[in-house]
Amino acid sequence: MITIKSKREIELLKIAGNIVYQTHQYLKPFIKEGIKTKELDILAEKFIRSKGATPSFKGYEGFPSTLCISINSEVVHGFPSDRVLKNGDIVSIDIGACYKGYHGDSAWTYKVGQVSPEVESLLRHTEQALYVGLKQVKPGNRIGDISHAIEEYAKKHNLGVVKELCGHGVGTDVHEDPEVPNYGIKNTGPRIKEGMVLAIEPMLTLGSPKIYIHDNNWTVDTLDGHPSAHFEHTIVVTADGYEILTGE
Repeated sequence: MITIKSKREIELLKIAGNIVYQTHQYLKPFIKEGIKTKELDILAEKFIRSKGATPSFKGYEGFPSTLCISINSEVVHGFPSDRVLKNGDIVSIDIGACYKGYHGDSAWTYKVGQVSPEVESLLRHTEQALYVGLKQVKPGNRIGDISHAIEEYAKKHNLGVVKELCGHGVGTDVHEDPEVPNYGIKNTGPRIKEGMVLAIEPMLTLGSPKIYIHDNNWTVDTLDGHPSAHFEHTIVVTADGYEILTGE
């Protein structure tokens, strides 16, 4: 069921979203060659708790960590570990924070040192695909308008769209209705209404969009081993468009 959030709920969602944004900003200086991904996870959990919130993902359906940290060809749901970041890596960090029962959710893909021009292009266009999708968010449009815009932009730049994963509603659960695919047909799907809170999150690849899941039953990887990028904001639908809750 798709819920319309009250003013009070939106205020709490704004605080949760801002904590997620602050956590991304806090982690940025640490995302560099030589750090273990589990060290980033420890830093993030301490920071989120220092803000009076709890990690949304830790314990969610058995997920073991605060952060989803996905490196290079990993699309989403990577486990923090003793793996050390190295020059040329890209790392997608997905952060969720729960404040007084309401969630914020945002992912961003970061460079570690110098990356190839092809990977630079993947990051630039996946981030831009997010904003292309967001342009379709306004009352009266449909979810399929967001999906179609993202897919068309990805195709234009020869990027693969991972179809098994999608955006979603956000509220008292980190994943609520509706689903927001990154592909679709204009003027289809649920009508967008003021007060909806949505996470829009293109997950695009440099090669084939085909995926497989690691033995941990969580981490999603590209089948061909090509890099993948992930950019996500949580937004609230306003009277004439949207407001980003997880930073600019």
